Amino acid sequence: MKKALIILAALILGIVAGLSFGSSADWLVTSADVVGTMWLNGLRMTVIPLVFTLLVVGIAKAASMARAGRMTARAIAFMIFILWCSSAMAAIVTPALLEIFPLDSGAAEALRSALGSVEPAGDVPPFSDFLRAIIPTNPIAAAAEDAVLPLMVFALAFAFAITRLPEKPRTLLTDFFEAMADALLILIQWVLLLAPIGVFALALVVGAKAGAAAFGALLHYVLIVSAIGAVIWIASYLLTLVGAKRNPVAFFRASAPAQAVAISTQSSLASLPAMVSGVKAMGVGERSADVVLPISVALFRATGPCMNLAVAIYVAHLMGIELSVSALAIGVVVAAITTMGAVSLPGSVSFITSIAPIALAMGLPIEPLALLLAIETFPDIMRTVANVSMDMSVTATVAAREGDIE
Repeated sequence: MKKALIILAALILGIVAGLSFGSSADWLVTSADVVGTMWLNGLRMTVIPLVFTLLVVGIAKAASMARAGRMTARAIAFMIFILWCSSAMAAIVTPALLEIFPLDSGAAEALRSALGSVEPAGDVPPFSDFLRAIIPTNPIAAAAEDAVLPLMVFALAFAFAITRLPEKPRTLLTDFFEAMADALLILIQWVLLLAPIGVFALALVVGAKAGAAAFGALLHYVLIVSAIGAVIWIASYLLTLVGAKRNPVAFFRASAPAQAVAISTQSSLASLPAMVSGVKAMGVGERSADVVLPISVALFRATGPCMNLAVAIYVAHLMGIELSVSALAIGVVVAAITTMGAVSLPGSVSFITSIAPIALAMGLPIEPLALLLAIETFPDIMRTVANVSMDMSVTATVAAREGDIE
């Protein structure tokens, strides 16, 4: 939380500095643009290798947990189904919200002018060409060209192949990729240590060119993305009512302590003890509470696909890029898959590693993500609250299917 507040302060100070001095000091804006771009490139260089390694490790861990028994396998399959539903929902609801509540045209134009040097990542091919290219002929070339979805197809196939190996080589390869992912995470954390400087520099450029309109745009972003997370939060009550036969009032009482911890800590793991007490108060048996709920906290991020895709769609809206149906479909697929590689990552790390691949696959620029990272603290509160609520709902639903609920 302290780091997030420091980055947020750097964003505000940068915009204010740009408003105050940017118009009279072109050298300052140019220097800030160079510094901000260098920092952003430092983030970008880790995205492709980190996504690949985390996806391999995430699939390996999920497969290992699924071997623990029928209830565990059923729970993981149900969680994956919800992740895909979450992603599809964002592709429908986010454009609808932006149509009803669009960003002020003046603010959008000012920000586009401030980010005028930003170019889209590349054109999204026609759907037929997309289907032809989805299987990479050269995974290394796909990585070099930021062809995220073909690379992820190879990563998935490779990860599932690893799960079919005998125990010794399977463990060896899993440990290797886990160590590689840990090393890359250390690298990206080093880059994020410089986030206050990088965000300040980028915000200074935006403040100088966009003015006070930047503040209104950022507030609009927080409200739109948080609203997508709120859909998952509401859905957890509906799922509990239908799947576990518990009324919304009873579920609210059981989940309120865990959600209070989620708001204060922005950590699902820190909320786990309160979640266990809450599901047991709903009548969930110890077998489900002690097995399904920890797996849900470790693997399941219900808001990941929808809110990550919502960010990418918002970037397109901000930059005035019209998204085709095929671009949205690609976004749905990548958002659902990358969530499996976002296991137990700090919010600032998962923001970049989860959303940058979606933006790249959809042909969107990723430069605006550096500014949005600075205010991720606010949507992240909704992410955690909704995730905690859905973790408890899924646990209760699986327990009901297994006859492990009173």
